[in-house]
Amino acid sequence: MAESSIDKRFGPADSSRSARVIGMLFTAVWLVYLIQPVTTLFGHHHSALYTYGGLAIVVAFCAIYLTYVPSWPHPLPRALVGVAALAALAVAACVLYPGTGASTLWIFVASAAGLLVPSRRWAIRAVIGCGVCYAIFSATAHVDRTDFLLDLLPVIFVGLALVGLRKQVELMAELRRARETVAQLAANEERLRLARDMHDLTGQSLSMITLKSELAVRLLRRLPEGPDRDRVREEIEQVAAVSRQTLHDIREAVSGYRRPTLAVEVITARTALEAAGITSHDDADLTLWSGTFDPDAEAALAWCLREAVTNVVRHSGARNCYISLTRHEETLSLEVRDDGRGGSGTLDTSSGTFGTSGSGLHGMSERLSAVGGALAITPGPVRGFTVLASVPDRRGAAVRS
Repeated sequence: MAESSIDKRFGPADSSRSARVIGMLFTAVWLVYLIQPVTTLFGHHHSALYTYGGLAIVVAFCAIYLTYVPSWPHPLPRALVGVAALAALAVAACVLYPGTGASTLWIFVASAAGLLVPSRRWAIRAVIGCGVCYAIFSATAHVDRTDFLLDLLPVIFVGLALVGLRKQVELMAELRRARETVAQLAANEERLRLARDMHDLTGQSLSMITLKSELAVRLLRRLPEGPDRDRVREEIEQVAAVSRQTLHDIREAVSGYRRPTLAVEVITARTALEAAGITSHDDADLTLWSGTFDPDAEAALAWCLREAVTNVVRHSGARNCYISLTRHEETLSLEVRDDGRGGSGTLDTSSGTFGTSGSGLHGMSERLSAVGGALAITPGPVRGFTVLASVPDRRGAAVRS
């Protein structure tokens, strides 16, 4: 409840900004360990240039550290440049101010490398490199052995621990994505189970009602004519019509639970066109690209292919039907073109349907709009129509999922 109320009061941008501020505050706490090198600068009688030069290095180091390190779950661009800048400032401080405890900076460089270097192998190497640099500059500055060991352990182990922390966070993110995928697959399986149960439980019963009604109509025709017989026949015919329509509606609903694919629909379209005496010219890419991009976009194209081919079979009077799928930049386009009665008014633009029947173009357009696509209908110059359905090409999402 508290989390949902916070989401209502603060948008995603506000939540991200708050998380970044909290991360910066948590990171800034650890910078208090740099107080000792700073006080050392002011504790000796040095020139102002020497003192403020060292202070400028520390301030720049802290600014870079607070800029890049709090963003480690989703590192800022050029995070490696930030790590390199921290290392360069640490080297400068150790070379120019050897007796001030500047070697402590390598603890922070190691932690930044452990969090920001993307490759785990290179992150471990970077942490070990920080330990080597710390050892070298501690030796040149004649750091006491006890102090050397006390700081060497944090340089190595803090850096390696943060490498492990980042890996754990990445594994948790992968686990969360895997759980979402499993939940989606379970939901899809449940939808298919409901579709099968609906079809099995009602399909057979309605088919039996339709057959029995048709048989009753045929038997009534053998009886003597009369108003009662005609009335009973009309009622039974209405029962049969309602049964057929209900069965059709259930099959449409069941097919809605089943996501169509281009590979299946092109085979169905080929069969339907051949049965109607229309030569099918379909592109092999329809089968090859099926399943390689966003499933919702492919389902929308598959529905459009089914509807367009149905219109060609029912209303076009065509001899040839050309089906192709093209990929241009970030768009996938399905084209269904026929050489039928294109110039004789088979497209009713006012109602958005072909001919006198059919589900029309509105359903196709709505399905495409739901996935960010578009529909275009173009009459041929002499004969036929061209149906062009376009959707965004989201191959990356499909491959990741």
